[in-house]
Formats: sequence, structure tokens, C-alpha cells
Amino acid sequence: MAVLSEIEEDELDEEPGEVIESAPPQKLGEERQLNSNSPIKKKLLKRGHGWETPNFNDQVTVHYVGTLLDGTKLGSTRDSDCPVTFTLGQGEVYAGLDDGIVTMKKGEVALFTLPAVESEGIPQDSNSVAQFEVELVSWITVVDVCKDGGIIKKIMEKGKGNDRPGDLDEVLVKYQVSLVDGTVVAETPEGGVEFYLKDGHFLLKLPKVIMTMTRGEKAELIVQPQYAFGEKGREAGSGFNSVPPDSVLHVNIELVSFKPVINVIGDSTVIKKILKEGEGTFTANEGANVTVSYTAMLEDGTVFEKRGIGETQPLKFVTDEEQVITGLDRAVATMKKGERAIISIHPDYAFGNVEVRQELAIVPPGSKVVYDIEMMDFIKEKAPWELNNNEKIEVAGRKKEEGNLLFKSGKYQQAAKKYDKAADFVIEDGSFGDDEQKLAKSLRISCWLNGAACCLKLNEFPGAIKLCTQVLDVEFHNVKALYRRAQAYVETEDFLLAGVDIKKALEVDPQNREVKVLKMKLKQLQANSDKKDAKLYENMFASKSKRLKVEKEEGEVVKLETDNVGDSAAPSDGGLIIDSR
Repeated sequence: MAVLSEIEEDELDEEPGEVIESAPPQKLGEERQLNSNSPIKKKLLKRGHGWETPNFNDQVTVHYVGTLLDGTKLGSTRDSDCPVTFTLGQGEVYAGLDDGIVTMKKGEVALFTLPAVESEGIPQDSNSVAQFEVELVSWITVVDVCKDGGIIKKIMEKGKGNDRPGDLDEVLVKYQVSLVDGTVVAETPEGGVEFYLKDGHFLLKLPKVIMTMTRGEKAELIVQPQYAFGEKGREAGSGFNSVPPDSVLHVNIELVSFKPVINVIGDSTVIKKILKEGEGTFTANEGANVTVSYTAMLEDGTVFEKRGIGETQPLKFVTDEEQVITGLDRAVATMKKGERAIISIHPDYAFGNVEVRQELAIVPPGSKVVYDIEMMDFIKEKAPWELNNNEKIEVAGRKKEEGNLLFKSGKYQQAAKKYDKAADFVIEDGSFGDDEQKLAKSLRISCWLNGAACCLKLNEFPGAIKLCTQVLDVEFHNVKALYRRAQAYVETEDFLLAGVDIKKALEVDPQNREVKVLKMKLKQLQANSDKKDAKLYENMFASKSKRLKVEKEEGEVVKLETDNVGDSAAPSDGGLIIDSR
């Protein structure tokens, strides 16, 4: 059996949820070992600013003074008062020193004690110790964008916040592209250029670079030929100068801003581009009372409706109630108060293939529509935990009735959602009193049964089985639940379980006409199934019998042929074969 390492044993000893505390902040004048495996010690002489520290591959600028314990100098930038800039991780100043610098903050001064290394004029001694007093002046974050050295990004000026654009977003960037000799081959206009990242621009991997940037960030890129224009280069055109083959490009780039683009439904049929961020973190959820203003247009810019613009009144509606077109409904439910967005909606989630006469223009069949919309205000629907018991029962009853109306009008999907929400408000959580519990249970069972009826209409038979089973878990004799579950079993050809439920239902209500009709249907389906199975087995046996007959006939022929061969080879002495044993 493998022996666990000490670290693994420590991990196994931790209690679930135990938090491993990091070392406390280092005090001024305190000396510490960098870590348990490092021979380097660090003494803090002056605190730095902020909380960020550089990483390996970053370009740092430092002052340092290095000596051995006997006073032998190992180098200093203080003599010239000129700090040195180098890349962390290359050991350019002194072996092991980089491991200490990555623990420093901007402006920090620390004294590092580390093993001395042999150098010109300094003999190697296993007991030699070097000391470096280091001040971290600044650093430039360096990012290997493609992880292969093909595009190196140096962050010259950090952006604001932590948000970065996604592949659907629209970005505004400024850039200048030049060759190694300084020849400019491409440059954006003064105001920058705007494009969707998914559409790409100029360089193949430019969108990938931009997705690593934050708003206002400025960076320098070094782009190797394989991510530029390769061995073929690029001819002049489209506002760009020519790029010679195998050219390394230097790019100065700034991400001025970006507009987040949301794929609301997930299939690109409803796209929301945020023009102005809203307030806070809450969005108008399903069932919220919203107030919006908008201009609605066709793709060609023809305006067909305005609300809350000029003298028109804003539109007020309840989300998820089919009071507006589906695409608008779904997109508005994702908006924050004060948010402004452009919503592009495919015909399937707009007005479909019918002509619709609106206030300002006619919407032709199959039209994609665009809404320039602002969320003025919304009031979210209260969650069950925000209501008292009477309010929960009242809301559940109202939603159930709304579901009934939707069911009667053939809107089974929407009705199912209403029943599901209604049941959520009266879920058994131990908070209801005796009388309240009876009402809550009755509502819950009614919603589950109605939801099962919706599932049957929608051919979602597993859903119907699940909901009916929930009813039977609390009312094992409920005839409606047994009947509807049996219907679902029949449709999924699970005739055995259907028969069990029908039998139980008739034991409770022997005269139930619907159950009797279902029993007759099941009997007929079973008979048809038995006939089909019998025919299948008959064909199988017939095929097998035929195969055996053929094999038997072939065997006789082979035997006959063998006998003939034996006769022709028989000796002339009457066919006697002498056994030589």
C-alpha cells in the first residue's frame, strides 16, 4: 500500500469545512523564512502600498544593494541612483532573489538573506551568505496571451474594475500597429474603432487579447509572425499599409470601453446589448411589475411603436404573463433599474409569420424587431419567505386560478409554470398551523394534479408520472393521480404499471367511467402487443426451423459425398479395412 506523504496526512486530518489560516501580516523589523522549503529569509524594512505583488515573467523595476556578510559588494543601483528593470524568473540580478521579489508590494523595502553563489572573484563556500536590500519601485504585468510566447502583452496602464469583455460584446478600441523598425502599418482613427469581438478585426487573435483587458487598460503587444500575417505577409488595402512576410508586430492598444452583449435565451434568437449599466445587482425577475420606455423598430430602422418617449406613456406590465411578445418579456426580466439596452428579437420570439398593425407602422410577417429600451422601474414579486402564511395561501390560490385560465385557452406550457409556482408558495415547511395546513395541502395537491394534466397535453409523460407520484406519496388513494399516472404509463408502453394503477383506482372508485375506458384501452393495447410479440416469435422460430432444415439437408449431402469418396477409395479385397493397432 502506498505511504501517504506528510501533507496528505495533514489534509486527511482536517475537519469538513475547516478554514486553514494563512500566516499573519509581517511586522516591520520582523524576519521570516519565505516558506518551509525555502532557504531565503525576508526582513521587512518598509511597508509597500496596496495588496498586489508581481508574478514571474513580469517586468520589475528595483533598487538593490547586495553584499556578503563579510562586506564584499555584490552590486548596487544606489551608487548611480538608477534603478534596474528586468524580467522576474530569469535570475538576472542574483540566483534566488526573484523568489523574494514576488512577495513584495509596490514601494516596499526588504532585506533578503540567501545562500551565496560562486561568481568571478568570489569563491564558492557552502556557508557563504548573501544579503540584498531591495526596494520594489514598480512593475509591468506581462501576460503570455496564447501560452506559447506568440503574443506577449505588457500592461502599461491598468484599467478600471475587474470586468472584461466577452466574445459577444461590442468593443471600442484604439491601436497603432508598427513593424520592428517603427514603420506604422495600421492605426485607428482618433476616436477609435468599434466592432463585435465575435466578428474579429485586423489580427486573428486580437479579440483574444481584448478579452484579457479591462475598461481603460492600455497595453503593448509583441505579436510573432504566426499570429500576425505569417510567411505571406499582407498587401496594402482597406486603410492598412503592407506588412512584409514573417514580420513581428508591435501594437499599442487601449480598450476605451465595451458594451456587454447577452444571449438571453441561449440560441441567439434574443440578443441584448447593454448601452448603459443599471443600478445595483437586482434584476426584474419573473412576475415583476415593470415600467419601461422604448422605441420599437424593424431592422431597416422603421419605427412602429414608441412608449415613454415624447408625449407617450411608459409601458407597464407583469413579466412572464404573456402581456408582451416573448422575446421582450424574457429580455426585460434580465434588466436592472436604470439600464438601457438594444434588444434584437428573432421573428419566432416576436410577431411570428403574421402581419401586425402597430401604432406607427405595419410589422410584416417574419420580421426581426429591435427595441431601444430603458428600465425605468420595477417591483419584484415577493418570494414565499417574504410572506406570512395567509398571504402564501392567497398567492398560491390566485396563481392556480391563473393557471386554470391558461389551461382552458390551450396554453399548457404557461399553465404548467403557474401551477408549479403556486405549489412553491404552499410547500410543506412546517410553518402552517392545522387549519392552514389543510388548505395548503389541498392547494399543493390540486396544483400537482393540474400540472400533470399539462404534462399529458404536452406529451411530457415522465413529468406527469413525477407529479402524480408526489400526490400519491401524500394521498395513496387519490383516483385522479392514479388515473393520470396510468395514462402516462400507457403512453410510454409500460402496460404492467398502468394496469397496477388502474386496478388501484377502480378499487377506490369502481364506477369511475374514465378509468374504465382507460382499462378497455389498455386491454386492447395489450392484446395488440401480444399479437405483435407472437408474430415476432413465430417469425423467429420459423427462421430458426428453416435454418436447421437447411443445415440438416446440407449435412446429408456432405455425408453422401463423404460416403462416395469412401467407396471410390475402398480396397479391392471386399472393403475390409485392417486396423493396424
